[in-house]
Amino acid sequence: MIFIDSNMKKSRRKAREEAVILLYQSDLLEKDINEILKTEAVFGKKFDSFTKELVLGVVKHLDMIDEKIKNVVENWSFERIAVIDRNILRVAIYEMLFLNDIPLKVSVDEAIEISKIYGQKDDTPKFVNGILGKILLELQLGNQEKNEKNKI
Repeated sequence: MIFIDSNMKKSRRKAREEAVILLYQSDLLEKDINEILKTEAVFGKKFDSFTKELVLGVVKHLDMIDEKIKNVVENWSFERIAVIDRNILRVAIYEMLFLNDIPLKVSVDEAIEISKIYGQKDDTPKFVNGILGKILLELQLGNQEKNEKNKI
């Protein structure tokens, strides 16, 4: 469990790391995320609003996010993706789909950096980059099509 002094201003990177770890704990312990979040009351720890937004957003849209991963992963089953790696992807994809104030490439870059720290294997950053790169391309093509329709 990560404990950060509540008086300390946390970077968005740290909030993302914390979100990944909270989701990882929820998966491993097979506990509802709200039970995991209640630990802040038990341990006197405060999760910042960005951490909570990421965690609750991922949980709310989990089926859609996981479907995105399943649609782009090649020669690999979704279930074989390491739990921590899956949660790194989930946080980034949530940001890419729902947080319009964050540039798509920032979400990808942050996920790659987090995967260098927490990833299960040495090639996790490449794997994360490959998956998110495909989703990034899909989103960019979708935005381009939308812009073209608006011009007509």
